[in-house]
Amino acid sequence: MAESSHGGCVSEGAPRRQSARESAARTYARALPIVPVRARGLTIEGADGRRYLDCLSGAGALALGHNHPVVLEAIRKVLDSGAPLHALDLATPVEDAFVAELFRTLPAGLADHARVQFCGPAGTDAVAAAFKLVRAATGRTGMLAFTGAHHCMATSAFDTSEEAAGVRVTRLPYPQDYRCPFGVGGTRGTELTARWTESLLDDPVSGAPRPAGLIVEAVQSEGGVIPAPDTWMRRMRQITAARSIPLIADEVHTGVGRTGAFWAVEHSGITPDVMILSKAIGGSLPLSVLVHRDDLGRCERGAPADTFRGNQLALAAGTATLTYVRENGLAERASVLGARMLCRLRDLGQRLSCVGEVRGRGLMFGVELVDPEVGRRHAEAEAGRSGSAESAATDSRPAAPELAAAVQRECLRRGLIVELGGRHASVVRLLPPLTISDEQADAVLDRLSDAVEAVARGHTSHGQTGPSGHAHHRHGDRAARVGQPAGR
Repeated sequence: MAESSHGGCVSEGAPRRQSARESAARTYARALPIVPVRARGLTIEGADGRRYLDCLSGAGALALGHNHPVVLEAIRKVLDSGAPLHALDLATPVEDAFVAELFRTLPAGLADHARVQFCGPAGTDAVAAAFKLVRAATGRTGMLAFTGAHHCMATSAFDTSEEAAGVRVTRLPYPQDYRCPFGVGGTRGTELTARWTESLLDDPVSGAPRPAGLIVEAVQSEGGVIPAPDTWMRRMRQITAARSIPLIADEVHTGVGRTGAFWAVEHSGITPDVMILSKAIGGSLPLSVLVHRDDLGRCERGAPADTFRGNQLALAAGTATLTYVRENGLAERASVLGARMLCRLRDLGQRLSCVGEVRGRGLMFGVELVDPEVGRRHAEAEAGRSGSAESAATDSRPAAPELAAAVQRECLRRGLIVELGGRHASVVRLLPPLTISDEQADAVLDRLSDAVEAVARGHTSHGQTGPSGHAHHRHGDRAARVGQPAGR
């Protein structure tokens, strides 16, 4: 049978051939056996004709959703102009327009003293470039990062000579309530994480090399959608400034309006020395950018740079995205709608014991799945020992990655695409586009709630998550109606 159409043979054959021909490094294709053939806004249509509400958004790269008209128009304009698509780091009108728009959005205090460096096409390239920048500027070799941070994976970007020179990344505790590393959470836990950082930096025998920089996410995305308290972010700025340590803000996941501010550091009012930008900055195309204080770049001339750092189509798509988000107040919209969605998600968490915690900021959400039975037994044991009816501490409930995976599967059966993250892959993550409408948001929450409830019922009835049929969900008839993009 011919496979030129978008029929069932394509939807079945393509994943099978991919599995046979590609490496085991595939990630999304394993959990999401979809063959996408069309997409617009929040909606993806598969080769089998099914429609899905996409809350993965290209792992956060699609601030405006799929194929937004302003992005397509910007790309077509470059293609039709005859301009070079590959220009290395030569000055072009497309690059000039991007930098001008980027500078309009930068946090107060940085734009007047900033330089832009175009890196390779991925966020990892920008992380590696940031590390090299601060090491050259300070003459130090150590780096500070936080446990659970995705950018720590980029430390492998150090080349052999740098590893031989003894480059070391020291990881610090990141503040969080549900699984506080100090077992207390709240304001006390936040204070202890700050004191730990100060103690390590001021202890001459800590064993950690003097750092060239400290890299931090205002919201740990891959780490399980964990927002850092604004007071803690300000404390990190004070600690690093007092010790002449460049503060590097990783905005790869959180930038371009995602958290309810254009840049996540703006919630705390701090000005970092370096900002790492990727994902949404390219308007759905590969692009990574380093923004840094101008005095840090004095030693960077002649530094190695990537061949594909001047992607003209990505620069044009990125300019269109930045402009649209800024002019249409989408960051503010993300703050308002995100607060409403978070409130409803927390209601779900209060009803179901398999939901340990619901977290989020703006249109960035995480629902952590835990083993409800272990928590119940521990609470009963604690009550028996102490004679108190108080339940056990929430961090005593083990993460339940198998339940999270089951929720992801149930969501897919209901036409909703979500991602998993967190330290044990037990956090269901939602990253809807900033253009999502109120009606679409309700449809997303309906399907997610139904999926979590179905998994909870299966776990309660059988002691484990049972199988479910691949039937269209009762909200399926709404897909065509709610799946349309919210305006231009």
